[in-house]
Amino acid sequence: MKPTALAVFASGNGSNMQNIVDYTKIHPELKVAVVYCNNPSAFVIQRAKNEQIPVLQIDKKGYENTEKLLMELYKYKVDYIILAGFLWLVPKYILDAFPEKILNIHPALLPSFGGKGMYGKHVHKAVLDSKRTESGISIHLVNSQYDKGKIIFQASCRIMTDETPESLSGRIHKLEKKYYPKIIHEYIRSTSMMEEAQPIPENREEGNSEE
Repeated sequence: MKPTALAVFASGNGSNMQNIVDYTKIHPELKVAVVYCNNPSAFVIQRAKNEQIPVLQIDKKGYENTEKLLMELYKYKVDYIILAGFLWLVPKYILDAFPEKILNIHPALLPSFGGKGMYGKHVHKAVLDSKRTESGISIHLVNSQYDKGKIIFQASCRIMTDETPESLSGRIHKLEKKYYPKIIHEYIRSTSMMEEAQPIPENREEGNSEE
């Protein structure tokens, strides 16, 4: 059986893309077939090249070219699209071509602290300014609005009394690394017609763990 082919869309450092690639090395039923990037200076491009994964750079004009982008996705036989720090909305033609097969991770507990402009340290500062006692990650399906798709998984961590945006960012990255590839895999298994559906737990609390 051929591996499930993933297209990863990213705009920045590519740490989540790397985590997914590393996961596929021990779970060969998944494969990162291609990486798309909309930022020519992003380190994710070098990461993809280091892993010998085709990487395609896109601009706004190319992103809106329905036929060209879809033909590329079909060329690489993509089954699922994974957003990993990708800052553009997914256009309707891609949503229609991959219904409920596009996943994103957000560095906060949605529905709070989502929407346009809520990424990276902007999110963590907003969480701390709100005096919340916990934050976390949300993995969700992608729709036509920022961070509004169905949530399929959340994991939380408590906010320390001396927390800073930088320290919170580091702990959120640990949650992303621990859960994103695994939940992608669980979701794909649960939606596969060839395998028995597996339930996805809705929440796992990390407490004060720094693991």
